[in-house]
Amino acid sequence: MPRIPLEDNFTDIIGKTQRGLRLTDDALATAARIPVADLQAVKAGEIREHTFLALAPALGLERNALLAIARREWYPEQPLFKRGFAMFNTTFEDMTVNSYLVWDAKTKLAAAFDTGADATAMLDTIAAEGLTLRNIFITHTHDDHIADLDRLAATGAEIWASELEPVDRPGAKTFQENAHFHLGELSIKTLFTWGHSPGMTTFFITGLSWPLAIVGDSIFAGSMGGSPTHFAVQLRNNQQKILPLPADTVLACGHGPLTTLKQEKQHNPFYANKR
Repeated sequence: MPRIPLEDNFTDIIGKTQRGLRLTDDALATAARIPVADLQAVKAGEIREHTFLALAPALGLERNALLAIARREWYPEQPLFKRGFAMFNTTFEDMTVNSYLVWDAKTKLAAAFDTGADATAMLDTIAAEGLTLRNIFITHTHDDHIADLDRLAATGAEIWASELEPVDRPGAKTFQENAHFHLGELSIKTLFTWGHSPGMTTFFITGLSWPLAIVGDSIFAGSMGGSPTHFAVQLRNNQQKILPLPADTVLACGHGPLTTLKQEKQHNPFYANKR
C-alpha cells in the first residue's frame, strides 16, 4: 500500500478548531494578539512561524506540534502486525477512507470495521485467508464509512453499531458502551467517543501483536475529527477514553495513516504533552 498522507494539514487543524470553538476571525486574532491579516494569511496556507506560535495557545493547540505539521517534518512510524490485521484504503469522492479487518489466527473468525467505499479487497482477503466473517462493526454511519455495507453484509455477518447511532438496515444490532465481543483469543471492547457523530465508537482490541484501537473519525494522525456543534465533547472524549489506553496502542483511524498513542501524545497538536 502506498504511503497515505496525513488527513489534515495545518489549515485544516486551525480551521476545524476555530469553527469548533465558534470564533470569528476578529475574535481569534484578538485572542492571539495578531493582526487579522496575519490570521487570514495562515488560513490561506502561508507558513508564518510567529503567527503559528501566537495562534496555537489561543486555540488550545501545542505550538511545536502544529509547526512541525505545517513544515511537514513529522509522519507517524508505521506499526507492523505479524498476523490477524489488514487495513484497506479506498477512494470515496474526493478523499480516501479506511476500513479494517481483524481475525483470530486459530479459529479464523474475523470482524470487519466499517466498509470503506469498496469492500472488494477486504472480501478478497477473507477468501484468501480462509476466514469466516462473524461481525461487521460500524464506527459511525457517515456515508463514506458504510458505502459498501450491502455487499459486505451479504456474507451473513452480524452488523453492529452504537445504540446512539444505529444502522438503518433490517437485522442490524446495537451495543452499549463497554460491551465486549470475542473472536477466539481476540477481545473487543466498545468505547463511546462521540462528538464528530452522535454514536462515534472506538473499538479497543487485544490479542494481536499490539493493542489496537479502531477509532473511526474520533482522532487522526496529527489531528482529530471535527464538529461545528460538539467539538468540545469530541476533544474531551478522546482525552478521557483514548489517551488513557496503553502507550503502545496502535490507532487505526478512519482517514489517514496508522499511528500509535505514544506518537500522538508527542506530535498531535490537540493532545501533545497531555496525559
